[in-house]
Amino acid sequence: MNPFRSLTTALCLALAASTAQAADAARVNVPTVVVGSSVAGAALEFDAVLQPVHQATVMAQVGGNVLALRVKAGDSVKRGQPLVRLDDREVRANTARSDAAVAQADAELRNAQQAAERNRELKKNGFISQAALDSAENQYRAAQAALRQTQAARAQAAVAQGFTELVAPFEGVVLATHVEAGDLALPGRALLTLYEPGRLRAVVQVPASLVPALTGARDVQVLLPDGRALVPSARELLPTADPVSQTVEWRLALPAATASARPGQTVRVLARGAVVSGGAAARLTLPAQAVLRRGELTAVYVALPQGFALRAVRVGPVAGDTVDVLAGLRAGERVALDPVRAGLQGAVAVNP
Repeated sequence: MNPFRSLTTALCLALAASTAQAADAARVNVPTVVVGSSVAGAALEFDAVLQPVHQATVMAQVGGNVLALRVKAGDSVKRGQPLVRLDDREVRANTARSDAAVAQADAELRNAQQAAERNRELKKNGFISQAALDSAENQYRAAQAALRQTQAARAQAAVAQGFTELVAPFEGVVLATHVEAGDLALPGRALLTLYEPGRLRAVVQVPASLVPALTGARDVQVLLPDGRALVPSARELLPTADPVSQTVEWRLALPAATASARPGQTVRVLARGAVVSGGAAARLTLPAQAVLRRGELTAVYVALPQGFALRAVRVGPVAGDTVDVLAGLRAGERVALDPVRAGLQGAVAVNP
């Protein structure tokens, strides 16, 4: 045997062994789990908008230029706090005119009363006819009616004068202002909108075909932008459907502790356990530890023959140690249980 050939063979074997050991050392074994499906009520997800439960729009009831807008959007106001001041010169002129009319009617009433009393005495002594007395009595009653009419007009003018200084009807927050100082406010024009904070509801436009399924939903949650999941304190499905969009409004009252939520925000509503037409539906489940969350990204590492691939998914809220997979995966696919290790170089999927 050639000694040189033997030495070469031994060196090749040693090099192959060291290469295999290096490959084994670089290999990262990551346990995986199969995406399972279980038969239960369907998990339906909807987009919703937060709305105040108690909201009011302050409108102008008399005409006039806006002299002062005392608040801006986002300001907190107390009940009775001044909000908008309108030009009241015309209203004050009407009030003065009404006062003068009341004074004139009162003087005419006294004259008619005195004339009626004199005519009664004259009638007793036979100096005037019954017709003359009746005429004086009728003038007296007409003067009484005229006084009541002018007094009502004065009261109306006083009420109108109160409409030039608009105040907050309740304690709340200014949602929006609709005028600026100098604008002309005609009767019926919206000036600003208030809402009561802490009392919000999520409003969902549900397709009419899914309304029967929602009546059997065992678990309904409102998912806020900050990641919190709230259970509605009350649910209300309006009895009519929109004739154009064929949707039904679903109102979900939120608990009082929603200080971070704001009207107009978009939230998600998850209804689990809804029985759709055709019976129960299969839902995909996954261990919560397999989900990777980085900022706005929610993803999992899907096992492939050559390693792992990162895939964005949409999941429901965590229930125990599992989450419902709403989109992005299929039943039977295998995902990494440890998404951090699955992202390392040399990660290899292994069955648990």
